[in-house]
Amino acid sequence: MRIWDVNPGFLNDKSLLGEHRELHGIFSILTNGKKGYSRHPETLRWQNCMAALVVRHALLVSEMRLRDFNHHSPLSVGNQEPVWPKIFIDSPGRQYKILHDKYSNKACGRIPLPKNSQELWAQHKYSVMARDYKLYQQIGRRVAKNSIAFDELALGFVSLLQSPPSNKGLQNSLLHMWGYISKFSDLSPTNLAPHELILEIQSQSKQHKAQYLLFSTALGELAL
Repeated sequence: MRIWDVNPGFLNDKSLLGEHRELHGIFSILTNGKKGYSRHPETLRWQNCMAALVVRHALLVSEMRLRDFNHHSPLSVGNQEPVWPKIFIDSPGRQYKILHDKYSNKACGRIPLPKNSQELWAQHKYSVMARDYKLYQQIGRRVAKNSIAFDELALGFVSLLQSPPSNKGLQNSLLHMWGYISKFSDLSPTNLAPHELILEIQSQSKQHKAQYLLFSTALGELAL
């Protein structure tokens, strides 16, 4: 059993659907007091983080819908504030290594697995921009100078993306993303609500194969 901490966009279809299935299993164990796998390390680290588990489920569903998979199994724990696990089975940096090995000679996810800090940053930059523009600028400078290690960057991104973006940050990121597909759309971004804007960006990115956006965590997670 495994619930990944890295963005679901890095998972291939089999792993994405597998995590969704196993997440439902953990949710059932924790909410219904089932004994099977109740002492598994993955189950134990989520036992006091049910609202965060529901958020992780929503991220999986957002990615599934981006890949045109159907979904009919919602989860809810009410309006609890998400509290995320403080421990990892494997660090985020290590998880990328595991996925590299796992997908050797196999299909990869929507987002290619990063080989270095520069690729990891390019894949996360609009997700970071949506949450903290000053941090976005700082990280960009550090990556350009090669002054931040891959594992530090991976851990920081997982932590940062656990918090929702501000309304202003979300709009700013979406407008930056819009620049990649604006020539394909007849719509005006100023006339669209954020949820309409991200859906149009997703649609045009897939239709016209806008690679930079297709390889971005923001394309899936900002829809949530």
